[in-house]
Amino acid sequence: MSILDAVMWSVHVGFAVLWTGSVLFVALAVVPPATRGDIGGDALAAVVGRLRWITRIAALAFLGSGGHMAATLYTAETLTGTGRGHLVLTMLALWFVITGLVEAGSGKLLDGLDPLSRTPARDAKPFFYGAAGLSIGLILTAGLLANPTGL
Repeated sequence: MSILDAVMWSVHVGFAVLWTGSVLFVALAVVPPATRGDIGGDALAAVVGRLRWITRIAALAFLGSGGHMAATLYTAETLTGTGRGHLVLTMLALWFVITGLVEAGSGKLLDGLDPLSRTPARDAKPFFYGAAGLSIGLILTAGLLANPTGL
């Protein structure tokens, strides 16, 4: 493995941990108290705004690092015709859907944010819960892909 490959793997895994952890944290530790009105509007906006930035920066990191890994490890035939390739494509699809759910949920929450209203958090809740569930699926898929014996 070259230095560049090691850097790309490290960037990819580092951002994956940061991003999926952030999605799970917001869904499980921030949204429930927000729906009860236990978190102020400013604090909620700050946390969700930070998640949006992490999501967007991670997207750039994933495109660069994942693109490099896919280009050096796979061909179109191995992506579409092998178990490992299918896992990579599954991860890509999950990433797109989770990103969309985070962006939609964040938009619903931030666009309707009113310090006295719980409605924005309630409206955003299904998006964040969906993103959290799919994040677990993404982590499990990554674990399968990391298995040296393959599929």
